[in-house]
Amino acid sequence: MDKQRLINIFDRQATQYDKKREDPKQQRWRQNLIGHAKGNVLELAVGTGANFPFYPPEVKITAADFSKAMIDKARQAAKYHHLNAEFMCSDIEEISFSDESFDTIVSTLSFCSYKNPLRMLDKVNRWCKPDGVILFMEHGLSSNFMVAVMQKALNPLLYRVYGCHHTRDIIGLIHESRMQIDKVESHWLNMVHLIWAKPTINN
Repeated sequence: MDKQRLINIFDRQATQYDKKREDPKQQRWRQNLIGHAKGNVLELAVGTGANFPFYPPEVKITAADFSKAMIDKARQAAKYHHLNAEFMCSDIEEISFSDESFDTIVSTLSFCSYKNPLRMLDKVNRWCKPDGVILFMEHGLSSNFMVAVMQKALNPLLYRVYGCHHTRDIIGLIHESRMQIDKVESHWLNMVHLIWAKPTINN
């Protein structure tokens, strides 16, 4: 899909994302994951700031997203939660940072939309400090055969409508990237994964 068309899809969804209330279980997942953030944090595809209520107050956040509408909502959320946050409205797949720039890198529900997710994982691997932590909450292909069949059948339509792939193997991709996975929690027929990882040393 053309990148500008993808940005337009997420711009249109900004108000919907901001108003949408996740169920308590999903909020607990975020709290459990984001509570491990420390120091200088990079959050990829920040969206409307759904993770902001759960950050430790002492962190410093660099929040990136290619949707200006999403960034505008996230700015309001950061102010509401009294967070020290800076924002970058930029194509995440094209931005660059110096190696070992961040203590924590956070990605929640973003790797479904990247054109080249393995290339993005390589960047994340390099941007994280050797003693840092990489936190993921991502969705992908279910381990349930029938659900997986439906996901594969619907994926082309869902991508056109929402700009999101539903059939990626996020755990497999992270293993392929050579990151060190410390812990995984899987939910909803193994469609959603919470992953605590570390960068590969001397990558």
